[in-house]
This record gives sequence, structure tokens and C-alpha cells, in this order.
Amino acid sequence: MERIDGPGPGEQDTGQRERSAGAAHAIPGGRPAPLASFAYTAADEEKRRGVRRMKTTATGLLLLVALVYVLATWARHAGVSGWPGFVAAAAEAGMVGALADWFAVTALFKRPMGLPIPHTAIIPTKKDQLGASLGSFVGENFLSGDVVRGRIHALGVGGRVGAWLAEPDHADRVTAELSTALRGALTVLRDSDVQAVVAEAITRRANAAEIAPGLGKMLEQIVTDGGHRKMVDLVCARAHDWLVLHGDSVMNAVQGGAPGWTPRFVDRRVGERVYKELLRFVTEMRDMPGHPARGAIDTFLTDFAADLQTDSDTRARVERLKSEILGRSEVQDVIASAWSSLRTMMLTAAEDEQSQLRLRARASLLAFGARLATDGRMQAKLEGWLEDAAAHVVTRYRTEITSLITETVAGWDAHQTSRKIEAHIGRDLQFIRINGTVVGALAGLLIYTVSWALGA
Repeated sequence: MERIDGPGPGEQDTGQRERSAGAAHAIPGGRPAPLASFAYTAADEEKRRGVRRMKTTATGLLLLVALVYVLATWARHAGVSGWPGFVAAAAEAGMVGALADWFAVTALFKRPMGLPIPHTAIIPTKKDQLGASLGSFVGENFLSGDVVRGRIHALGVGGRVGAWLAEPDHADRVTAELSTALRGALTVLRDSDVQAVVAEAITRRANAAEIAPGLGKMLEQIVTDGGHRKMVDLVCARAHDWLVLHGDSVMNAVQGGAPGWTPRFVDRRVGERVYKELLRFVTEMRDMPGHPARGAIDTFLTDFAADLQTDSDTRARVERLKSEILGRSEVQDVIASAWSSLRTMMLTAAEDEQSQLRLRARASLLAFGARLATDGRMQAKLEGWLEDAAAHVVTRYRTEITSLITETVAGWDAHQTSRKIEAHIGRDLQFIRINGTVVGALAGLLIYTVSWALGA
């Protein structure tokens, strides 16, 4: 009877199956090779030894009831009355139950005794269908929006996250992880690529936006608030100081521009006169807030601010000037170099535990965690986002997720799958054989007793 648990005719032994699986891997266009993550391991072999011990126990019990049946039948034929009939009936029913359950358990993994009986070797022959059914079951019962929403809501993610982040050690940990991620991202990115993207983005954004109206509004507000007057004061003061220090240069410039036929003393007198008038004019502008020239500057700036906002020709000239400035290589180099400066600054801040970046990030995490732990509205908002995101993922990509199950199962080797599953659940299945023997014997005994009591 031990033969019923061994490999039947036409079945491969363990080594031959593994060699066949390896061969299938090398055949182009063949079925998917066994996945490494589903390989038959030493742990599986240890479990399989436990299955074999249980098989021996179940088979031994079958042999025991068979022996009891033989002895009880012999006793009854020898003229012993009474108990042999009860014992023989119980033993006979126990054998039937044991054999029936042996057939059922064996039929899951292989063909009993190698016979091509329909609906046997279910796992090896129906593996792909089982995988498809499992994928459909998971998709219908687990990957649904209502199930995911209910599970996330029951977890109370908002309060847990808030309480966890409110702990200083946890905030330090998150800050360190974020700094590591930032350094890694900055290291992976190529400066030339980022600089090109930054320069192109800034240039495109600047070209797309008309700046003249904005400049006009800003200039109009400055003139209205008198903010330009300090600049006029500064220019007048600097001009006065410069004229005082460089009077000879001004007079020489005036004399140098005079006609050659004029006498030198006349040129010198004209130069001195021009210098004195210019110095007087600048001095008056510096010292007199109500000087007419200052009023003229106010009027000019007011008119220019209005032109920037309403005059199409002025606005077009400003746009052309903007394009010319942005197109200069020096300006593009400055824009591109901004990334290098920013990258260096972020790397330095990420590496320094006492940098303002990390300190502010840590403080923000602690504040966010403390508020999230106590603010029910914020918790509900966060959990709502998570529920919406998870529900969107499972409903939109349910087919792709379930296909992962189906395709993974399809990629398993049929014999190896059967062996692995049997190693994991076979020991419990052998209890079915044992229970079948016991329950069958009890049922046979009950039936025989009832029949005997009724005089059958």
C-alpha cells in the first residue's frame, strides 16, 4: 500500500523534473521558465519530509484497519459470533474512507497510480486556470474602491502619521531621509541638462510675458509715492561732488569743442562760464526740493509710466529691448549658472545637520505632526486624499494588477508548483486521509449496528 504515495508510472522524479524545467527555460518560444522567486528550496524539502512522515502515518493506519478487517473476517468465519461482525464492518468502512480520501488528496497533485483518470492531477493541469480564477477573485473582492476606502478609513492613517511625526526622533529620521534623497537626486542630475532646462524655461517664460505694462504700473506707483526722489537726490549730490572734483576736466572739454578760429582766452572764459552755470544748476537741484527741473523729471516719469501701459509703440520697443537682452550670451550664462549656485547651496544645506534648511524642515515636520495628531478636520482631509488616490489606482489599474497574478502563476513550472504547494499544505491534507479512515470506520460501525438492531 505504500506504493500509492510514490510517483506513478509516467511521472518524473525530482531530479528529472528540475532538469526538464531547466531545459524548458532554454527553449526559445517555450512556456515561461520557473521563476527564481518560486524555486523549490531547502526549506520546502524539509516541509516535504514532514509530508512524507504524515503519508507514512496515514498509510500505516490504512494497513492497520486492513489487518483488523482480515482478522475480524477470519474470526467470524471461524465461528466466533458477536464482536467480529462489528469490527469487520468498522474496518471495512475505514478502508473505504481511507482509499477514497487518498484518491481525493492524490488527485490534487498527480494522477493516482499513474492512471489517466479524468479530473485528476488538478494543480499541474489546471494551474493557469487556477491563476486566472485567483486573479479574478482578488480583483472582485479586494481591488475595489469601496473595500480600499473602508480599509484605509479603519486604519486611521491621519492620526497615526501625526502622532508618529510629532516625535522628535521620528522627525529627525524623516529629515535625514529627505536630505539623503535630495543629495541623491542632485547627484544623479547632470548639471548641463538641468542648466539647459532652467535657461530654456526662464527664457520662454520671460518671452511669453509682456513686461511693459507691469513696469508702467510699478513706475507710476513709485512716482505717486515719491520713491524716485531719493534717487534724484543721490544723483544730484553725486553730480555736484563730481563737478567740484573735476572742474578742470569740464572746462577743458568745453574749450576742446570750440572752433579753431576763436581766441584762447575767449574759449577759456566760455568754459569757465559753462562750468559755473552747470555747477549752479546742479547745486540748486540738490538743495531745492521744488526746483523746476525736479518737476520736469516727475512729469517725464509720469508720462513714461503711462506710455508703458497704453502706448503700443513704447510697449513694442520695450519688448524688443527685452528680447535683445535675453538673447545675449552673457545673460544666458548668468541664467544657466543660477542652477550651479542653487545646487551647491542645497547640497551644503542637506549635508549640514544644523543648516537652516534641515532645521526648518524638522520644525515643519514636528509642527505638522502635532497638528495632524489633534486636528480631526486635517486627519479627515489627509485620509480622504489617500482614499481617493488608492481607489483611483485599484479601479484604474485593477486589470494590470490582477494580470500580474495570472501571468506569474502561468510562469510557474507545473510540476514544481505542485511539489511546492504539496510541501506547504500536504501535511494537513494527510490528516484528511486519517480522518477519513476514522470517520469511515465509525460510520461503518454505526450502519452495521443499526442494521443489526433492526434485524437486517
